[in-house]
Amino acid sequence: MKKYKKIIAFLATATLVAGSLAGCGNKTTVPTTSNDTESSSDASAADSTESTGETATGVAISTLVGVEEDTTPAAEGYSALWDAESYQAESSELYNKILGEFYESYQKALEAENISERYALMAVAEAKMLESGIFVPLTTRGGVYAISRRAPGSTTTTLWGNDEYRYHNALVTEELITAEDTAELRAKLAELRGTGEYHEWAKKYLTDKGYTLKDSYNYPNTSDPVTWDVLATSSATDTSVLVNLYDGLYEYDGENEQQPALAESYTVSDDGKVYTFKIRQGVKWVDSQGREVDEVKADDFVAGMQHMMDAMGGLEYLVDGVIEGATEYINGETTDFSTVGVKALDDYTLEYTLTDDIPYFPTMISYSVFAPLSRSYYEGQGGQFGQGASAGQYGTDKDHIAYCGPFLITSYTEKNSIVFKANPSYWNAENQELKTLTYNYEDLTDATKIYTDILAGTVDAANLDTAQVEMAKKDGNFDKYCFISTTEGTTFCGWLNVNRKAFANFNDASKAVSEKTVYDAQRTALAMQNRDFRLALCTAIDRASHNAQRFGEDVKYNNMRNSYTPGNFVFLDEDVTIDINGTPTTFAAGTYFGEIEQAQITADGFPVTVWDPTKEEGAGSSDGFDGWYNPEFAKEEITKAAEALKEVGVEVTAENPVQIDLPYFSGSEVYTNRANVLKQSVESATDGLIQVNLVQCEASDDWSYASYYPQTGSDFNADISDNSGWGPDYGDPSTYLNTILPDYAGYMTKCIGLF
Repeated sequence: MKKYKKIIAFLATATLVAGSLAGCGNKTTVPTTSNDTESSSDASAADSTESTGETATGVAISTLVGVEEDTTPAAEGYSALWDAESYQAESSELYNKILGEFYESYQKALEAENISERYALMAVAEAKMLESGIFVPLTTRGGVYAISRRAPGSTTTTLWGNDEYRYHNALVTEELITAEDTAELRAKLAELRGTGEYHEWAKKYLTDKGYTLKDSYNYPNTSDPVTWDVLATSSATDTSVLVNLYDGLYEYDGENEQQPALAESYTVSDDGKVYTFKIRQGVKWVDSQGREVDEVKADDFVAGMQHMMDAMGGLEYLVDGVIEGATEYINGETTDFSTVGVKALDDYTLEYTLTDDIPYFPTMISYSVFAPLSRSYYEGQGGQFGQGASAGQYGTDKDHIAYCGPFLITSYTEKNSIVFKANPSYWNAENQELKTLTYNYEDLTDATKIYTDILAGTVDAANLDTAQVEMAKKDGNFDKYCFISTTEGTTFCGWLNVNRKAFANFNDASKAVSEKTVYDAQRTALAMQNRDFRLALCTAIDRASHNAQRFGEDVKYNNMRNSYTPGNFVFLDEDVTIDINGTPTTFAAGTYFGEIEQAQITADGFPVTVWDPTKEEGAGSSDGFDGWYNPEFAKEEITKAAEALKEVGVEVTAENPVQIDLPYFSGSEVYTNRANVLKQSVESATDGLIQVNLVQCEASDDWSYASYYPQTGSDFNADISDNSGWGPDYGDPSTYLNTILPDYAGYMTKCIGLF
């Protein structure tokens, strides 16, 4: 069994902007990212927009339950109904049934002859995925009121990777930056982008305006790292901290241009398959006390790549099928890492050999999957190489890792603070803006605390929710300092569990316990495996009102996303003609991904809007409007679903509705209000045929263990969940679509209860 990639929790990620605000990246820390299959014979029919919906996997509910009307609590009795072997088979069957058309379309895209055809066919594949109703897109980060001491453009806003968490060159002022100056800085950034001149211009602008630049930055943190080994994790909870402790080959700057870091340069072979990097000489590895332990060499990138594949922490899928020999090593077909296309030709020459000419490969090299590892230090901590080998003490805490980046961690107190100090041995110390970085823990239970912390300087930047906006208006700070933060690449979704097995948290069975009976659980399972039912649920959520509970009525549409891959993520380099439902359709060079996706959705008769060509001053966007909420369509779909379910023994009436469990963070008034909006809108739009049960999670961790921390679909303790999303790792739509692959290859399929 393979396990893959990163998942980004929704809790507070849009509220606390520890990434850049307003023209800078908006990602924040989080609280706390195949095997071939064929579509089942009824997949295309069952999943077509004209269908009355898929039937369930089998037969009448009494047969599935074993005892008709079984009133045993699902949390106690449901585990007897399945085992790991049957779960794997069920997952494969349901995937083929529900997502077979998406998978088939996606395979065609991967076989495309050129990059523009690839993008166009991927847009078609995503349309099929959205039409399956496995989730409804909700929001992205940003697009809300914010306040900050950090200048826009002093860290990257690149949509992929994790460089947005690197703060060593951030420009931070003692004073809050006014909304007027933020707008001026943004305008100049747009003008100077790509010239390399913005950073120095911004420093001069700020000082000329009377601001005092400081060498510290205070970040609002909502979850501590689970591991200190950056190569053994794909969680933003971990990487948002760890990327400040090492440098990669290249790094995106504030103008979104890649700059040399530990690699001074690279060349590419004529066939596009071999990348050769010249490693910077004289860079030191140090321990947490700043004591030198070794020099960074090309072999450390080889060691890092092998340890990453050995650790199986969720990053390995990124190089599976990309680097020569990686697939065979990851799958255990070979244990000889020398067969993998990562070589140290000498101490300062590093070579990657790819399986093919992969045009987006350069966008991958800034991500943590390509982080170096001090081979000597790792082995000195008892670390071994080889799949299943122990990492020893390496990565167990801040004192058992080697550093080669701008900061060392000098202090860590759980759920309190993480203090970073400048690494005196850092190779680029003379150009480092910040000397101290402090992550201050915010548990979100006090709606006023983040705002008072901003005023006090305990936090230097944050998005503001409705309560905090009102505070800013009352004390006169709103008009002077508040601005609308920029949106970014992460897409948060409402995930529908089509094969639920858990009815209490896997780490603590006394938490987030469902009140459903076994009989109720089986009724829900049959309903969730019906496409019409899923589409009714997806289109019944008043997403705007749901979002307004956090950020207010006047900005509720700003960060609303309507697709999985942002519609403007990529565009065609050349004219492309593809088949849209039997009609050859030509899309001109410059056409965005979202426009092609919308063309397929429209042709399929699916009444959802994922692309609005009038947004962004006529450039178009998939953000900023609600293209999903459609109570009339939801009523039609729930009626069709009820008819189909009746045929398999499930009578759905207002007196006996299908019950849907939604875990929510009850310790927060904002999240409580949001859960209630979802409940009310769904029950109203479906005429009470769907009942949403709100499952209280008094602590944010309980919420996360229900539907964020699980590593397999069988541990997802929800029927619908809204606290996770996906952020891109590189500049190709496959970074999103790969997450919905079968057989443990797709990281987010676990959110729908599969694999």
